[in-house]
Amino acid sequence: MSEPAQLAAARALGAEIASRGDEIESGRRLPPELARRFAEAGFFSICVPARYGGGELAAADVVRVIEELARADGAAGWCVMIGATTGMLAASLSDDWAREIYGRNPAVITGGVTAPVGVASPADGGHRVTGRWSFGSGCQHSDWLVGGTRMGAGDAPETRLMFFAPDQIRIHDTWHASGLRGSGSHDFEVENAFVPEGRSVVLGGHPRVSGALYQFPTLGLLALGVCAVALGIARRALDEFVLLAGGKVPTGSARTLANRPVVQRQVGEAEAALRSARAYVFASIDAAWRIASEGRSLPIEQRTDLRLAAANGAWRAAQAVDLVYHAGGGTAVYASSPLQRCFRDVHVATQHIMVAQPIFEVFGRAALGLPVEKGSV
Repeated sequence: MSEPAQLAAARALGAEIASRGDEIESGRRLPPELARRFAEAGFFSICVPARYGGGELAAADVVRVIEELARADGAAGWCVMIGATTGMLAASLSDDWAREIYGRNPAVITGGVTAPVGVASPADGGHRVTGRWSFGSGCQHSDWLVGGTRMGAGDAPETRLMFFAPDQIRIHDTWHASGLRGSGSHDFEVENAFVPEGRSVVLGGHPRVSGALYQFPTLGLLALGVCAVALGIARRALDEFVLLAGGKVPTGSARTLANRPVVQRQVGEAEAALRSARAYVFASIDAAWRIASEGRSLPIEQRTDLRLAAANGAWRAAQAVDLVYHAGGGTAVYASSPLQRCFRDVHVATQHIMVAQPIFEVFGRAALGLPVEKGSV
């Protein structure tokens, strides 16, 4: 089977994206022109249903596209990951609004935050929403932003994701972070914003559009996307270290880093961590895809396995980066070294709630036969 056009485009743009890393980082956002080119290449629409003009790629290819872009630049991959996974919501919007938001403009960019920190109240023909969301990655180049709200009382409140137009949104310049600086993950806020009926989706609800990709849980695909960014960053770090090790002669030594047995071992350990984690990710996706391709919802065993594979992938990627960063010695601390950016970026990726340490507990509970909180996978 031939690779999707979006993956080929990501590879073709890789060198240019990498060369613009300093621009992306110093600007603390994707340059608008580059974001638009990404949209025109179809990167942001890889999860949008084909009926609305999207790519509707297989889940494994979604991961590959994000991974390839993150290999060129972690923040660029992160922005695409957020936009792409948000596009999956087109399968759950009302048909009219899915066509309005996604179908009219194939280069549309959507983003947002699923955390249910907004307050929504019923209004004639829709809802009124007030809230402020942190970590709004890519908010400055997005045409629409999504904010999570919690609705209903009792033990099972409903998380509803509301779509906001740009003129409803205020962006706060808050993204001063250690890594993924170019992701533009600022806070955004709405106040008494009207969201018409149909321009929101229930998180975890049943999609209207059939297709294997939409049998994957929204949070599960988001976790795989975060993991894909970490895997791409780690691959970039290992590539950069090989270049460094072949030419660097450490102070007091007569041979290059590459000729040191301890460095050879560190490279082997890093490759093993990265390749084994990546293999688990794709094995987990393949197993889930077989079920999803039959039109069946993923059982809890598959959902927890996807989340474990994603969390493991992100943390093993960080382990691989740590190994080569430390092997790089003093050279790795300079701003001119890609290793220091990989080190900072991957350790911001691991802080995302979708791959954070508690995910290992979720899998453990399920494996031990204990109940798993509804909505956690």
